This record gives sequence, C-alpha cells and structure tokens, in this order.
Amino acid sequence: MKPVLVDAETLRNLFAGLVEDTFQVELGVADPSLTDYLSNLLVRFVRCDAIYRIRNATGQRLYEVAEMLLEAEEREERPQHEIHRHVGDFTLFWAGVFPEALKRLQGAERKDHLLDYCQQGKRAYYLASTCKEEPFRSQSELLRRLSEEFELCSFGLNRVRNEWEKLPRQAGASPERN
Repeated sequence: MKPVLVDAETLRNLFAGLVEDTFQVELGVADPSLTDYLSNLLVRFVRCDAIYRIRNATGQRLYEVAEMLLEAEEREERPQHEIHRHVGDFTLFWAGVFPEALKRLQGAERKDHLLDYCQQGKRAYYLASTCKEEPFRSQSELLRRLSEEFELCSFGLNRVRNEWEKLPRQAGASPERN
C-alpha cells in the first residue's frame, strides 16, 4: 500500500485541533500560546531530521540528551539557548508522545541511562527562558511555563496521541507498525 501524503497545513490543523481540544476541554488549560507551541512541536517532529537536528562541531547528529547538553556547554550564548530549547522539546516529545521509547532511549548502554528526561526537559526550558536575545526573549514566559508545567504538557501530549490513534485510517494509508 502507498502511504498517504498529507501537506503541512492539513497536518498543522489536525494537530492544532487535537491539542486545543485536549488541553482546553479535557485538561482545562486555555492558553493559545502554549497550545500553538505544542501543535508546532508535533508538526516539526514529524520529520526525524528535526528531532535530531542538533549536530556537534564536526557535523555529526547528536541522538542523546547527554550529548546535546555537552554540546550546549561548548557553544556561545545564542546557539547554547537554541540547544536548551531543543532539549526541552526533545524530552517533552519522547516523554509525552512516545513514553514507551524511553526504555530504549535510556537503555543501559546509552549515555542517557541515568538522565531523568522530565528533569532535564524542565531545566532546559528554564535555561532557554533566561536568554535576553530574540526569539527567546519574546518566548521567555512561554518557555518558563513549559518548564513549570512540563509534566502537564507531557500528559496532555500523551492524551493527544491517544486521540489521533482513534482517528479512522484513510484508504491507502500504510498499516500501523507494531
């Protein structure tokens, strides 16, 4: 079967509707800037290259939070904050949308084995919120809220996933993976 291709706007609308409904109706969180950020996160992270966009000085992709944090320490102010925001997004995505993947991501053979994704995500969003340069300054309140409400956002994103899994599959769509 051929996979169904969906344009970015349709996908954005789907995620926006699911996130808004979950956060506003189910969780009682009526915050458009938060729901927009989470919807955009889901749209961005549909692509694996966005999930693993952080690279080290030699251009290699970084697949683990521990590696990303080390890279952030070696960078200047603005790129450092970009990495911190990405670590927040990365940990929120995995902890919220695909928590079953944490067992693999934090396996005994991995550098992330002893990291708590929730604590690292909260810390990363907080650090990104302290930057005085744009776009971080204009997002500082939102990034601080993501830090403070990390668990709620994670729970909400998991509920969003549950809702999209209930959606009818379109004819011609590739079958679900096990």
